[in-house]
Amino acid sequence: MLAAAALAAVLSGAPSTLDMLRRGGDPLASVRAAGALLVGADRSDGVLIAAAVPVHAALSLGWTAMLARTLPARHEPLRGAAVGLAIAALDLGLAAACGSRASRFAPVAALPQVSQWADHVTFGLTVGVMLRRARLRSAGASATFGNLHPL
Repeated sequence: MLAAAALAAVLSGAPSTLDMLRRGGDPLASVRAAGALLVGADRSDGVLIAAAVPVHAALSLGWTAMLARTLPARHEPLRGAAVGLAIAALDLGLAAACGSRASRFAPVAALPQVSQWADHVTFGLTVGVMLRRARLRSAGASATFGNLHPL
C-alpha cells in the first residue's frame, strides 16, 4: 500500500504541472496551495513547500488506504480512475465551498480546476494499477504455493 500511495502521490501531480508549464504558469502553485491548508497562505514559499509534504502524504495515504479496502478486485485501474473523480468532487468541492479569501482553502480553489480533476483521476488510476498488480502477484503466489502448506 505504501508503494501505491507514494507512486500515486508523485504521478498525480503530472497533469497540473504539465498544464502550468504549457500555460507559462507557476508549476509549484498546487504545492504551495497544499501547504497553505496546513499553515495558511501568508507564509514564505519555503514554509509552504515544506508544509505541503505532510499534507500531500497524509491525503495520499488516506485515500490509498480507502481504495485498497473498498475497490473491488476487477478492473481496478478503471474503477480507481472513477473513484479519483469522486475524490476530486469531494476535495475540490470542499475547497470551492470553503474557499473564501480568508480561508486556507482559497489557494486550492484558485487553481485551474480541469488539471486538478485530471490530477485526481491520475491518482485513482495509479492506485488502481498498483492494487491490480499486487492482487495478481498475491493470487499467483497463492496458486503456486497453495498446496504446500506444512499442516
